[in-house]
Amino acid sequence: MSVLGFFILFLYFPEWIASLVAEPLNDASLKADEIQRFHRHYYDSIPNMPPHSHYGGGRHRFHFFPGSYLIFILVFAIGTCIAVIQEWLKTDAHKKEIEREKLNTELLFLKSQVNPHFFFNTLNNIYSLAVTGSENTAPAILKLSSIMRYIISDAQMDSVPLESEVTFIKHFIDLQLVRLTDKVKVDFTIDGSIENKMIEPLLFIPFVENAFKYGVSTKENTEIIFHLKVSDKRIIFSASNKIVHTENISKETTGIGINNVKRRLALLYPGKHDLQIYNNSGQTFSVKLEITV
Repeated sequence: MSVLGFFILFLYFPEWIASLVAEPLNDASLKADEIQRFHRHYYDSIPNMPPHSHYGGGRHRFHFFPGSYLIFILVFAIGTCIAVIQEWLKTDAHKKEIEREKLNTELLFLKSQVNPHFFFNTLNNIYSLAVTGSENTAPAILKLSSIMRYIISDAQMDSVPLESEVTFIKHFIDLQLVRLTDKVKVDFTIDGSIENKMIEPLLFIPFVENAFKYGVSTKENTEIIFHLKVSDKRIIFSASNKIVHTENISKETTGIGINNVKRRLALLYPGKHDLQIYNNSGQTFSVKLEITV
């Protein structure tokens, strides 16, 4: 109904305005004709004066231009386009909001999968220390408390200081070494300053956990090497270990943590990361993750 009303308005309103304007213009035109007749009579009496060169044409009348249809169609088209664009923007914003919620839900799920059994294994190790009366019991409990606080609190944020992530990894390594013998050597080196750098939490820990899961032995000497290199725009983390073949390693669980971090990297650092994984004929395993920050 509103469109029909505007259509009628556009048809008749300009003509009504034109009639109001045309009447005084026509009256003025009649007076102008009288003046022109006087001028014609006066100038025609002058010798050698070219006829009709001294006055204008005939009467000027106001004519209504029937462009209301075109104006209406133009305004209606522009209005329709604006309405369509606004609706599209609203739909697109709603769609992006849904995708953002799905992304956050997936990231929270992926975070919850990191080290689900770690606490149980660590508690068993601390229990063994307590039973034997080891002096390492109290420090181990403090480190476990720090790890729990980090995962429950800090790791729920979108990003954390790189220093906090490094401290978390070091505590994780220390608690792993509690249950291992002197045959296992772990080397964790840092090249560059880790201050004033932010990173998504729990990105490196799947590689660390994977190295301890498949790279330690109670019968032979083994070594695990972790290296963190930090520059102004890049953070590079690498891990390498010898693969120790044991019968209790399930093929179904192999690589779950690494697949988890691959998905998180794709969501959080699209086009800003490079993950390289090397498996040397089942003898050694190494990863290198480069992130642009």
